[in-house]
Amino acid sequence: MTITPTPGLDTEAIYAALAEAIDRAGPEREMLLLTRLALLMGCQASDEAHFFVTLKAAELDIQSHQPT
Repeated sequence: MTITPTPGLDTEAIYAALAEAIDRAGPEREMLLLTRLALLMGCQASDEAHFFVTLKAAELDIQSHQPT
């Protein structure tokens, strides 16, 4: 399963903003920030099925990038 961004989306700007927010949160609140962001983004999904498909894609993506 591949994560395909919406055409025209500035993924570099999104990545930079996310990295900066993680830095501001600090190591002790990083997981809380990412969990809250995921929940808020899930609430923006067009329907529950879309959220679950995206969640599975994220799980598969991190599994394919495991350190060896």
